[in-house]
Amino acid sequence: MPARSIKPSVSFGLDRLATPIGIALLVTDAEGALRALDWEDYEHRMRELLRLHYGAVDLSDHPAPASMRTALSAYFEGDLGRLSNITWRIAGTPFQQKVWTALAQIPAGTTMSYGALAAKIETPEAIRAVGHANGSNPISVVLPCHRLIGADGSLVKYGGGLARKRWLLRHEGVEV
Repeated sequence: MPARSIKPSVSFGLDRLATPIGIALLVTDAEGALRALDWEDYEHRMRELLRLHYGAVDLSDHPAPASMRTALSAYFEGDLGRLSNITWRIAGTPFQQKVWTALAQIPAGTTMSYGALAAKIETPEAIRAVGHANGSNPISVVLPCHRLIGADGSLVKYGGGLARKRWLLRHEGVEV
């Protein structure tokens, strides 16, 4: 019987940051890059996304870099441009990476439909795939999945709950 190779677990640090919309969970790697940002009441979802993207993950309490905490706090205090100062790194398929990179380019205060994002990444027929990739985004707020809305302008799914999506969009100056 051949020996099985056991994939070692990936180790990340876990920190918490109080925000106006709940406790944010910050998952960082040894180099200080953000690997996940989710909400304390959605920790199970975050852990599942980490497992899907990285396999076995070991999370241990470890402070996120001060510059990351400062940038996130500044964003929640109204300095919307500070999110671009955060270094992030995530695993995913090439298509997911393409969607997530495009998400990062949607400016604060603007929204885009799933179809418009699919067209922007030159796959206009892939609206549902864009939606799936958006829902698999492990880095809430920094990769602004909350800025994607329905083609009719309606608020649709958000992994952290529609109340948070509404708050984030209003915070950025979007009428909802």
